[in-house]
Amino acid sequence: MSTFLGMPSLPVFGSGNLHAAESFPKAAHRELGNAQLRANLGHATHTIRDKRLQVVSELPDWEQLRDAGSAIKESVMARLPELLEQFEQNFTARGGVIHWARDASEANEIVAGLIRDTGETEVVKVKSMATQEIGLNEYLEEQGIAAFETDLAELIVQLDHDKPSHILVPAIHKNRTEIRDIFLREMPGADPELTDNPAVLAMAARAHLRRKFLTAKVAVSGANFALADSGTLAVVESEGNGRMCLTLPETLITVMGVEKLLPSWQDLEVFMQLLPRSSTGERMNPYTSLWTGVTEGDGPQNVHLVLLDNGRSAALADEMGRSALHCIRCSACMNVCPVYERTGGHAYGSTYPGPIGAILSPLLTGIESEENSSLPYASSLCGACYDACPVKINIPDILVHLRSVDVDSQRGKKKLPSQMDVGMSAASWALSSGKRLGLLERGLPLGRLAAGRDKKIKKLPGIAAGWTQSRDIPAPPAQSFRNWWAKERQGAEQHGGKTQDTTQNEETGA
Repeated sequence: MSTFLGMPSLPVFGSGNLHAAESFPKAAHRELGNAQLRANLGHATHTIRDKRLQVVSELPDWEQLRDAGSAIKESVMARLPELLEQFEQNFTARGGVIHWARDASEANEIVAGLIRDTGETEVVKVKSMATQEIGLNEYLEEQGIAAFETDLAELIVQLDHDKPSHILVPAIHKNRTEIRDIFLREMPGADPELTDNPAVLAMAARAHLRRKFLTAKVAVSGANFALADSGTLAVVESEGNGRMCLTLPETLITVMGVEKLLPSWQDLEVFMQLLPRSSTGERMNPYTSLWTGVTEGDGPQNVHLVLLDNGRSAALADEMGRSALHCIRCSACMNVCPVYERTGGHAYGSTYPGPIGAILSPLLTGIESEENSSLPYASSLCGACYDACPVKINIPDILVHLRSVDVDSQRGKKKLPSQMDVGMSAASWALSSGKRLGLLERGLPLGRLAAGRDKKIKKLPGIAAGWTQSRDIPAPPAQSFRNWWAKERQGAEQHGGKTQDTTQNEETGA
């Protein structure tokens, strides 16, 4: 007889907009056919990348700042339960209300319930990755509540019924002519003579949003940081629209992942230097808003915070991958990634695209989740993302780790071994013995038969076909180096001579 211990059945992995609907190779193949997308991405990422390099080079202690950021985040992950309790105590003491959400469904229900309690059916939103992750806008729409994005790029994406493709610049895949067409088609009251001048487009968006700011009673935000020692939340942004959301409405609801904590105000100093330089290539952030609970007669009088797990505990339990939770959403890794630059963010499927998305999404959902198992392979492992990351997340190592987890997870699912299993077993057998390898090398000349007159192999069978899809393989040599070396030595001994290397070593005394 089993004994019921009363332990709740907690979801291990996250849900919401974290799951790819199709594998990365399939989605990437489609996106690669969009020449306009590649042109837009190439221009935008190169511009941001150049700005970042310039401002980073101005700081002689940049590497020390990266070390400090990494150390602080590592400390937070080691003390997360303790810091969360400290933050809750301080946030509540200053008039805020904490809500805990295990997954996307719970978070959506909590936010919708809070909005319904106010009697409102419209809310304004500050740009928030957490609310995109849980699919809040779609859920609120089902509940009869309209959510209006106020970040300019988010507004463009929302009006076009599209999805963000970049963490920092959600509409990076659109040029200004496309944006003008979206405004003319979707924005109520847009001037029919609207041009694609950036300043004119910004003014049109400003007029549209101002009406929302002045009428909204409820706002929903994310948070870049939360300070445990004071219960303070922080949002950084570039346009000032976020500050309008955070100060004008009567009710403010924030949704934040539990990993955004920092121990103290002093730690915030490090990240306020790392984040703007890594994200937009600026020396300091244009708008930084901080709020601590409720202030009577000033700002929102009902302040709520939904602390979101949604797979973060599962990611934290992965000893090798947990540093993915150090991410401060700067997008520096995307702007240097050759894969992202050519495929764009939609190919990754999840809310989190690019190199960080290739590790964060599978960690939050589990590597066995639907098509997310293909994400760790969406990288050339060039290491540029690791070099650019302001908190030194070793993305290439985590990608390799997740690939091994994926391979292990596939074992046992199939009755027959895969081509990869057979190939790896054969390679292990051959490479573990010099005699076996030498025996196989004698068959090299047979490979020359597969090459044409141009001495190139253009098509291989099975899984090896992927290698020859975009490149040719030179025909193998007529003999292996091992055989050539043996013949050379034999010939030298027969003539009483010495090999060239031996002669050189004797001359130099080596």
